[in-house]
Amino acid sequence: MSNVIHACAGGTVVLPGKVLCDRRDGGHLLVNPPRPVWERSCLKPDELARWSLLVAATGRAMLDVLPVLRGGCLNYWEAGNWALNAQAEPPGPKEVEAHRHVHLHVFGRSRNASDPDWRWGESPRFPDYAQSLRWSSRFAPLSAAECDAVAQRLVVLLETIFHLPQTWDDRP
Repeated sequence: MSNVIHACAGGTVVLPGKVLCDRRDGGHLLVNPPRPVWERSCLKPDELARWSLLVAATGRAMLDVLPVLRGGCLNYWEAGNWALNAQAEPPGPKEVEAHRHVHLHVFGRSRNASDPDWRWGESPRFPDYAQSLRWSSRFAPLSAAECDAVAQRLVVLLETIFHLPQTWDDRP
């Protein structure tokens, strides 16, 4: 289950149910496009532009408000691959266009990360699908206060820097 922390014309920002980076190592949020698609090229140009603005604003908001990211950076990872794994529900081979749903992971990267899979200066390491639940169970999600701070900063950034209206019909 995921918790939406912000929704607008660009899509939704959610706290994932399966956290892949501990809050103490930088944190993890997902950014979904304005409508479900299996591949980003299926978005209309205006949808892709709005989603891109939301992704950039989400990353900036995380950098601005999460103390663990002082002096740190972000990794952005477009995903949807585990949904295609033969062990994922429903079991067996999957038709890519029916089962894959594009979303973008935003991972905070802390200089002081303690988890060996999130060491500073190295690529993150992810497990195979079969080990993903056990692997991710050791990670704590961003706290409610951290999510609120990201969401509040995100609104300001979308209004002042990125100029993304709440709904696309609100364009000047």
